[in-house]
Amino acid sequence: MKNIINPPVSDWAKICERPVFPAEDLEDKVKNILGLVQQKGDSALKELSLKFDKAFVENLKVGEAEIEAAKQQVSHELKEAIAVAGKNIRTFHEAQQVTESVVETMPGVQCWRKSVPIEKVGLYIPGGSAPLFSTVLMLGIPAQIAGCNQIVLCTPPDKNGNINPAVLYTASFLGITDIYKVGGAQAVAALAYGTETIPKVDKIFGPGNQFVTKAKELVQKSGIAIDLPAGPSEVLVIADSTADADFVASDLLSQAEHGPDSQVVLLSDSSEFVYKVQVAVKEQLRDLPRADIAEKAFENSFSVVLNSIDECVQFSNIYAPEHLILAIENAEEYADQIQNAGSVFLGNYSCESAGDYASGTNHTLPTNGYARSYSGVSLDSFVKKITFQNISKLGLQNIGKAVEVMAEAEQLLAHKNAVSIRLKKIQNEK
Repeated sequence: MKNIINPPVSDWAKICERPVFPAEDLEDKVKNILGLVQQKGDSALKELSLKFDKAFVENLKVGEAEIEAAKQQVSHELKEAIAVAGKNIRTFHEAQQVTESVVETMPGVQCWRKSVPIEKVGLYIPGGSAPLFSTVLMLGIPAQIAGCNQIVLCTPPDKNGNINPAVLYTASFLGITDIYKVGGAQAVAALAYGTETIPKVDKIFGPGNQFVTKAKELVQKSGIAIDLPAGPSEVLVIADSTADADFVASDLLSQAEHGPDSQVVLLSDSSEFVYKVQVAVKEQLRDLPRADIAEKAFENSFSVVLNSIDECVQFSNIYAPEHLILAIENAEEYADQIQNAGSVFLGNYSCESAGDYASGTNHTLPTNGYARSYSGVSLDSFVKKITFQNISKLGLQNIGKAVEVMAEAEQLLAHKNAVSIRLKKIQNEK
């Protein structure tokens, strides 16, 4: 982990640039995968599963027997934990439901909005070394609350052609039955274009590796909506001398173990505290099964010592982290200063892991600096807002002159006539 001491403000933006992990011909490779699925459908998916996942998949859709078998493999303790997390996530997202009011912008002119669920949504759930069954909760629950008519879930199989039991159990826990054994860019292609077995959806959600991310980026160009730009996981911790070095080290490691391309950042006003955290990181690494992955992530990570916590907050707003932890005294007092972050954790006991799993907030968040302009996934991600207006005769008489003048100024006389003809008939009726 690189240590930086009191860098000038002019260097902050450069320090905040994310590391680049070049992938040779990534875009071309993903385009080829997308094209193959478009052309050959299910057969392409099976070929690609064999090529990339080393799995022979006979039936792409998961059957009821597989789901029932998965239920038996998940421990009672994990089932209870999933239930607790599901309840909190549902409670938080249900609270995001709002009743839109009718607004009379002027006498006789009424305007309002209506939330309409996106009809078909696709959820991509990563598999591999860390199958993210928690993401099923994070995406499936708001989709259900929104009222999406069809929820399609894709997740990669293991080498035996099976889906992780916890993923299947969690989907079953939510009542999701359209589950398919397909991962990677080919899963995104199947959801975007549809195949003989997998239905085409209107919007694709979920994190993934660089192939999945690039595939989402490319299908978006062809009119398929996606949740948000996503890249490697990241956390930024602001800590002062009142923080617990063991806590901070554990938070940094919790993100570093996601993958070698993850980035963790520590900001502090104390060089001594930074040193304590680095010692704690080394001690905790010894007991982690994914220590090798975490160590590689730390090679791309850094700490910065600044003059004050206020400067740390300013630096964080430039970095725009996916996760931001304020392990500082009176953390709540700094909340209003946070401008750019995906999700914020206040105080020594608000560990980022709680948000990843069970506090209730969504863990599908913008990375790579996109927190400057994107929000994390929420209930709003699964609906579209349709505006309505109802204009009476009186309303048209009140607003009509302004519309006529503006339309004429833009030389759109048919627009003007749509008002003028109505106003003339209203006048003739008097």
